Amino acid sequence: MKITTLLSAVFVLSSASNVVAEEYEVGQLNKEFTIKKLEIKKGDTVRFLNEDSFFHNVFSLSDAALFDLGSFPKGDSKEVVFEESGEVEVECAIHPNMKMVIDVKDE
Repeated sequence: MKITTLLSAVFVLSSASNVVAEEYEVGQLNKEFTIKKLEIKKGDTVRFLNEDSFFHNVFSLSDAALFDLGSFPKGDSKEVVFEESGEVEVECAIHPNMKMVIDVKDE
């Protein structure tokens, strides 16, 4: 009986510590991001999907996430996993008016 209780407690504790990362999608449509502000947790993934008929180049120079996804055409997408907490300003190198903010929380 004690072994069963101990095993149950270990299973509950290990299940509680396994936080599942989530995936979000942000479109690029009409020279705008489809979401202006997004709140996520560390470890989550954001997929950037180009829905315009021309190329976009999504990037960030923020301390919490430094990336440049390069140019990609309509129908293509690229992903970023956010490992650090903080505010991430995201832009398009081709269309300077395209901007959004991703707020990455600790959990």
